[in-house]
Amino acid sequence: MKLASLTLTIAMAAALSCQLFAQNSQSDSLTAFKPKGTLWGAAFGDYAWKAGADQLNRGANQYSGTGLNANLFQWRRIYLGYKYEISEHFTADFLLSAENDYSNGTLSNTNGDLLMNNKFAPFVKWANLRWKNIWKGTDLVLGQVNTPAIGINGRNAQTSEEVWAYRSLEKTMADVRGTPVYDMGASLQGWLDETGNFGYDFMIGNGQAARPENDGFKWMYADVYAKFFNKRLIIDIYQDYEKLNWGVYTKGPNGNWYHDRNMTKLFVGWNTEQLTIGFEGFRNTIMGDIKVSGLDNNIYYRTSKAIDMSFFIWGRILKNKLGKTKLGFFFRYDNYDPSGNIASVVADPNTRSFTNATSNYDPTTKEQHMIAGIDFLPAKNIHLMPNFMLNTYTSTIGLTKADALMNPGITGIKGTDVVWRMTVYYVYGK
Repeated sequence: MKLASLTLTIAMAAALSCQLFAQNSQSDSLTAFKPKGTLWGAAFGDYAWKAGADQLNRGANQYSGTGLNANLFQWRRIYLGYKYEISEHFTADFLLSAENDYSNGTLSNTNGDLLMNNKFAPFVKWANLRWKNIWKGTDLVLGQVNTPAIGINGRNAQTSEEVWAYRSLEKTMADVRGTPVYDMGASLQGWLDETGNFGYDFMIGNGQAARPENDGFKWMYADVYAKFFNKRLIIDIYQDYEKLNWGVYTKGPNGNWYHDRNMTKLFVGWNTEQLTIGFEGFRNTIMGDIKVSGLDNNIYYRTSKAIDMSFFIWGRILKNKLGKTKLGFFFRYDNYDPSGNIASVVADPNTRSFTNATSNYDPTTKEQHMIAGIDFLPAKNIHLMPNFMLNTYTSTIGLTKADALMNPGITGIKGTDVVWRMTVYYVYGK
């Protein structure tokens, strides 16, 4: 009898344990992480008409060099992306991008965005693995990813690109001048507090964007930021550095050619529900970038310095029933001066001629850029934006070397590009 009671007790305990285990397993399965993915995309383009054209085809915007009265329908950017949550600690991002390819305003395939027949050719813009909280507050990102120059990394929101918010209209000024905004490398993105008011983004990369590495030098990026007044005020400081040509033998008294670049950039922004304003300024110093051919038949290298300042404002005019923007406006002004010490190069009596090694930093042309327009949102993530772009150019050294020497204050040759556009921008899957 006692044996039967003991057996019955053990059986009941086992059954109860199995039931509790099953309930716990079911509860765990409900709370356990489930991998998932999101397909998304974006596109922007315009109908554009060039109402004014600089006769010397100067500038670095997509319409530089395009003829007067040219008009075109065009997609300027098409994205197809996929984000996959692998686990609680790992995510993967992949992005295909088709981008119009302009080299000083002339369609070409020099940057790989277009096929030989000038058709769009999508390329891999992102392909990276994010290890979340590799240590407290910091993510490690490996692969091809946005650089600290523009941010937009899913962790921090502090750069001019994010606050300007109108990349569909124009790149930020560092992007226009060729600073890599995406690159292959390793990045640490983190917060210094619990709420993201203070943070950083450090990266080492090839400096070749989507192209394979072609030298032994790496591009170093660093970005730190602080947010105040409930994150309305943003202060962001960026620094980068890369060797370009190091110890290359050059005939002449200067010996080997040492050629590098470094950019220091400051962004300050103020965000409210009704209005956003921002200022960004950079100084880019490129050591040994100006190649001077002397009358003594020697080659000399001189350092160039470029300064750019950008101001923008955008805001709400009308809102819809849900309190979201229905109609807005935007305005931006950039002032770019790459002349640095070019005046001393021109005034040197030994100078026969000179060229710059970095094509995006031609020291002989100052530029002013303005863009303004209206943003109409008929639905969420759909923007219709009538706008115009104005670029003015001024030569920094006059018509000839003799002119510059005789008239040190000469402003040189002036020119203007004017483009009217109707821009369409939409996002889906987000």
